[in-house]
Amino acid sequence: MNKRDPIKHVRDRAKKAYEKKSECDICGAKENLELHHYTGLTELFNMWTRRNNIRINTDEDVLAVRDRFIEEHQKELYEDVTTLCKRHHMELHSLFGKAPVFTSAIAQAKWVKKKNELVSKTT
Repeated sequence: MNKRDPIKHVRDRAKKAYEKKSECDICGAKENLELHHYTGLTELFNMWTRRNNIRINTDEDVLAVRDRFIEEHQKELYEDVTTLCKRHHMELHSLFGKAPVFTSAIAQAKWVKKKNELVSKTT
């Protein structure tokens, strides 16, 4: 296996269709924006490979299945996302961890909504 994390091959392909908004979903900042997936792609990919009995040992292995994975996970890749400024993205990860667990997706979305409501009230 190359030193490259297999999920990076997936992200490279999926990024072409990412639709990052023009402002942070919490504070409305227009700079330093990042796309956040509520469902961690690494965990999702690892679960998918186990469920489908797919072994990833080389870069070629992941390249051979990434389009299928992307096709089967359109919702997680393109819909269950939020655009955050770097500050709020870092804050989210400080609360939910560097690689939030799969089951925290709903809690993350609620946190973004609540933070947005708090910011809206103060402006």
